[in-house]
Amino acid sequence: MARQAWAALETAHCLYTGEQVAAALDVLAARLEAAVGQLNPLIMVVLNGAVVFAGQLLPRLAFPLEVDYVHATRYAGALTGGALSWVAGPSQPVEGRTVVLLDDILDEGHTLAAAASKLRESGAARVLKAVLVTKDRPRGPGLEADFSALDVPDRYIFGWGMDYEGFLRNAKGIYVLP
Repeated sequence: MARQAWAALETAHCLYTGEQVAAALDVLAARLEAAVGQLNPLIMVVLNGAVVFAGQLLPRLAFPLEVDYVHATRYAGALTGGALSWVAGPSQPVEGRTVVLLDDILDEGHTLAAAASKLRESGAARVLKAVLVTKDRPRGPGLEADFSALDVPDRYIFGWGMDYEGFLRNAKGIYVLP
């Protein structure tokens, strides 16, 4: 599998370099600070995809916050999404809190919508969805993000936390397959 990942990386087109992603994260951090910086937000990271995104975004947020995670996936190493699988839920109480849900990519929007719904059912006062990238594709009502750093075409994307068959989450840019 690692050989296939190397081959994918060698043939992929870089949509955004690491420097371009970093600049987009600076802008996103400023937008989040303006929106929730005074609200004692709980940042909820969707694993595994948002680990790199969160790790790069959180140091840019210049306000007090708490961090937790949910582990939900529709991909499980596959190239296309399947049924939503919950691995772990939040460990911190969300009642009455403003929660900022971080995910790597807004594709169809089902994972984020389900996680946001679960947080609201658990008593969150407000749930905002922030993603590293948004795919250019139609979505139904309620399946959009409140904040997005970058737009990408409706193709298979990897790098910066997004995987290629479980590999290349650590790629230093955002790539698309040919």
